Amino acid sequence: MNASFATLLAAVASAAVTVAAEAAPQPSPGAQGSAIVVQDQASLRAAPRDGAQQQASLWQGEVLEVRGERLDYLQVWDHKRERGGFIRASDVRRVALTEADGPALLAVMRFVQDTPGAEALGIGLTAAYLQAAPAKALAGVEGAQAFDALGTFADRLARRASVAVPGKASGAVLSAHLDVANGYGVRFATYEVEGRMQVCYEGEAFRRLLAMPVADAEQRARAVLALTRPECINPDLPAHERAKVTAWQAEVLERVDVAGLPGYLRNRVQMRRASVWGTAAFQQARRNAADPAVAAAAARALTEFTGVNKVDLPDEDQSAYNDAAMRVSAVRWALVPAATPVATAAGARPTLLTEPGAPGETCVLLVDAQHSAKAPLLRRCTYGVVWTASASTNREGTAVALAVQPMEGWRELWVLRKTDGGWLADVLPPAAATPETGVAEWAGWVPGGQQMLVAREARGQGRYRKSFEVVRLEGLTTERVTGDVAALPLFQRWQDPAWKRETLSLR
Repeated sequence: MNASFATLLAAVASAAVTVAAEAAPQPSPGAQGSAIVVQDQASLRAAPRDGAQQQASLWQGEVLEVRGERLDYLQVWDHKRERGGFIRASDVRRVALTEADGPALLAVMRFVQDTPGAEALGIGLTAAYLQAAPAKALAGVEGAQAFDALGTFADRLARRASVAVPGKASGAVLSAHLDVANGYGVRFATYEVEGRMQVCYEGEAFRRLLAMPVADAEQRARAVLALTRPECINPDLPAHERAKVTAWQAEVLERVDVAGLPGYLRNRVQMRRASVWGTAAFQQARRNAADPAVAAAAARALTEFTGVNKVDLPDEDQSAYNDAAMRVSAVRWALVPAATPVATAAGARPTLLTEPGAPGETCVLLVDAQHSAKAPLLRRCTYGVVWTASASTNREGTAVALAVQPMEGWRELWVLRKTDGGWLADVLPPAAATPETGVAEWAGWVPGGQQMLVAREARGQGRYRKSFEVVRLEGLTTERVTGDVAALPLFQRWQDPAWKRETLSLR
């Protein structure tokens, strides 16, 4: 046995002990093996009768020590609650936790892996297998299957807990299942997001899986998708720590070879890569928008997104596809070089300049031939990223549209317009909801200087909406709106050719 394999073997064996040790009952002299509860709210009774007093209500996945049999009941000891009693034999599955019992446990674990609602039971079965299987098996294909299953169970349980309806009976069941998982050493992180709790699996099983050379491409894909869920990034992380997380996500996603994956799974990895690289482009632009790494990250995001095959996109992945599109679209202006401002002649249209403001701020200046940067027509500052290449002035020279991105995956449209009292700056967000993911982009000017075309799409409060609008410049009021661009004659006639060529809104 070479040194590297021995090291891996020791690490995997250590993992098995870590996961299973907390729940493994210490056998007493009269112990007859263990039993895993397979039914929710199974009754632990004081005597082997249905009418006997209930000692406790047990949940699937909990492990008990078997000490005897009476009628159709097992006499058991619950180490978690430190009490004994009787439970119906049909409510549990007896396991010996020996090497000979390993294959049977692995077979049941594989079956349960694809059964929604059986996550706590699956975690219990996986812990039993990790304790029963020899170290050689844990270092091989069977060990990779076990860690894949453990991570899948934990991640699916966390997803279920995140969408549970407070006050419902299902909430109590999920809470009990989370307690069972915690009893096996499976850890979860919980974040408050918009008044609700987001539960996320900590990911230890998936990290160990990625370290195993025997793990196949599909297992690695499932692992990295679970480890890079955008909703599971701590919302309270400071910007520099968040950038480290993004860099780690980009690195771990590269560990998956998508060439041999099924189409739907390859799409999921590429959509996640597109989202992560879009986030990386924004974070790098906040530090230095002129850094070539910004364009490189945005280009990588666009490449991954355009590689998604919509034919292999199942209905449940449509939401992820739209979110990836918005995150990539938010940074697409990084791929367009900003025009170098030139001196304007008398009567020429206004021009945009930028200059540093307070630490972290970028200030936008509107200048013309009579108004220099020292005395601009308008000055407005932001902590967001100003995509100067997006600036577009209408034919009349009375309005300028500019893309500004205040946060990752959320890009607003600034409209600088001329009024009787001077120039004003209005902001058109992707949606009126709390910022989550969205893009508002200029799509063209309508001759006359009174209207412009806007494409907006956003996800907020769990809802997704995409619209094409004719917007009046005064007050940015929407005059006409539709979800089908072909239904707006003004849009068909006056949409900007460059916008039509480069936008992702028409995907």
